[in-house]
Amino acid sequence: MSPAQPTVVVLESDDAPRRFPRVEAAADVRYTTAANLGRDLPGADVLLMWDFFSGALHDAWPHADALRWVHIAAAGVDTLLFDELVASDVAVTNSRGVFDRPIAEFVLGSILAFAKDLPRSLRLQSQSRWQHRETERIEGTHAMVVGTGAIGREIARLLRAVGMRVTGVGRTARDRDDDFGIVHASADLASVVGDVDHLVLAAPLTDQTRGLVDAEVLRALPPRARLINIARGELVVTDDLVGALKDGMQGGGAGSGDHGGDTPGIAGAALDVFETEPLPADHPLWSIDTAILTAHMSGDAAGWRDRLDEIFVDNFERYVRASGPGELQNIVDKHRGYVRG
Repeated sequence: MSPAQPTVVVLESDDAPRRFPRVEAAADVRYTTAANLGRDLPGADVLLMWDFFSGALHDAWPHADALRWVHIAAAGVDTLLFDELVASDVAVTNSRGVFDRPIAEFVLGSILAFAKDLPRSLRLQSQSRWQHRETERIEGTHAMVVGTGAIGREIARLLRAVGMRVTGVGRTARDRDDDFGIVHASADLASVVGDVDHLVLAAPLTDQTRGLVDAEVLRALPPRARLINIARGELVVTDDLVGALKDGMQGGGAGSGDHGGDTPGIAGAALDVFETEPLPADHPLWSIDTAILTAHMSGDAAGWRDRLDEIFVDNFERYVRASGPGELQNIVDKHRGYVRG
């Protein structure tokens, strides 16, 4: 091995360990697990967090004596950005771009499932019951997308393409955005959702977005509204959402308070992410007919692991050419928690 070769540590996941022959040809590669990360990290220049939910780097940080770059095989970096890493000179990159279109399609599918009443049709089919009903149109309805990054923008473009009216919510308010038209400030969310049909959460988890959708926001939504969360479960105050869904099932409307809760009813929620994953079997969300629950899979379309490989290998080759992280793509602003621009 040449002294100039970097040392790369790959933190494997239990379900999908990966091998990177193109990286192995140019680096000393150590494949490791969360339990052994502290042992294998000394002397490493690069860390690939293939196990993107792991918090092992925080515990192993005292052993990161040569680390220059951390790449995470995910779009969200909230599990990674502990204080010591944020304060360091270590570059962090993510896998921005892999999940944008699959997640946008998943959001559109959820909106159509609600509009065409597919969950009830499946329940009726399981009972061999024929029950004719009218359904809804999505053309002209208002989707508000919270999160104006790459995923949020792809969602906005796809929903506009099928005739929906789309606005955005970001850190700051602005007009004339190419994808959203109007962008509202996230701090004003409760005051701008009064005419929203679909509130779509696509924001990173940060101190500013944690618990963003709470009783106040849910109370401000119209009773016909549905919530779609493909971002992080912690963006929503789950107990408030459960109350709003239960009230909506019982006919509660905005401000009605008819059913003992302090959140008004909403028409439904499609949830792909949760505060605790897997969602416990006794969680009340499982028993709510107006909730569509999926297992954190909105971005995992066929071939997604191969695309994650390509993102990392391409960035690694940039790292080698530049003898450091200067030319990396998808560099995360560690203080904001996402890739800017």
